Amino acid sequence: MSTNRLLVLGGTEFVGRAVVDEAIAAGWEVTVFHRGTNRSSPSDAVTVLHGDRTLPGGLDALRVGSWDVAVDTWSWAPVAVRDAAALLADRVGTYVYVSSRSVYADPLPAGADEDAPVVDGSAHDDGFADYARAKRGGELAAVQAFGDRAVLARAGLILGPHENIGRLPWWLARIAEGGEVLAPGAASDPIQYIDARDLAAFLLAAGSTGASGAFNVVSEPRATTLGELLDACVAATGSGATLRWVDQERVLAAGIQPWTQLPVWLPTGPDADAMHHGDVSRAVAAGLRRRPVTETVADTWVWLQALGGVAPQRPDRPVVGLDRAIERAVLAGN
Repeated sequence: MSTNRLLVLGGTEFVGRAVVDEAIAAGWEVTVFHRGTNRSSPSDAVTVLHGDRTLPGGLDALRVGSWDVAVDTWSWAPVAVRDAAALLADRVGTYVYVSSRSVYADPLPAGADEDAPVVDGSAHDDGFADYARAKRGGELAAVQAFGDRAVLARAGLILGPHENIGRLPWWLARIAEGGEVLAPGAASDPIQYIDARDLAAFLLAAGSTGASGAFNVVSEPRATTLGELLDACVAATGSGATLRWVDQERVLAAGIQPWTQLPVWLPTGPDADAMHHGDVSRAVAAGLRRRPVTETVADTWVWLQALGGVAPQRPDRPVVGLDRAIERAVLAGN
């Protein structure tokens, strides 16, 4: 049986790194293409090609070679996806584009599936004015070049080791400090997320089994709650921290911003319906599997400790987390 050949456009940071690690473990022959400026390095088991696809001639390293599957994590101007996909269309079997559930148009009702309306986008957009439109343009670019050989993985909240956005690392670091921790809303509030490693496994499976089209790639609705996530943080850190659940009205009245100041959490309403109540039956039927939240949290804590407690931070994303003075004031009832 021949070895599957994988090309990862990116491959040195969070999701791309998980894809590389998963592929190597599964015995794939892996090539990564990136700018060579990332802080982390791919495994010695991969072939590395360098190029910056925002520059003239930036794709030259990809003009030779063929692969069974390509995985593209690009989040910026869609023309970069357009040009890469067009160059690879005759030499790659399936093009897997890591998109986002942000492509859906507002309001996105609870229970929406992949047929829900999406935002406008263009494969020929050479700027980055809006994340959702950029991801939608990337989707259109992948389909333009690959047709039904394109897989659009609409990921939601992504957590796990090597996270460079700061959401789970912030909760772990705060809970590790101990004491009373402001926990927003209700412990029973459902959340939908995907461990980057489970996302990677799905991307490889979808790319190698003839899958096609769009998939919502997050956990099943109500499979996990915010309380279970934070309880797992308490257990993993061994801090003995006490979670103080504060109703969402008080949290919002204090001017605290959901999602950014208190990562992962969204108050009950349209935003939570869109983010944490999506239909994922199509992805589950195509092989999506998820590990327990306790494993995701524990493994992230082990990784974070190995870094001295400070996670890497993507420079293009805002730093998340709540100032301790604000937390203390809310907990004191002020």
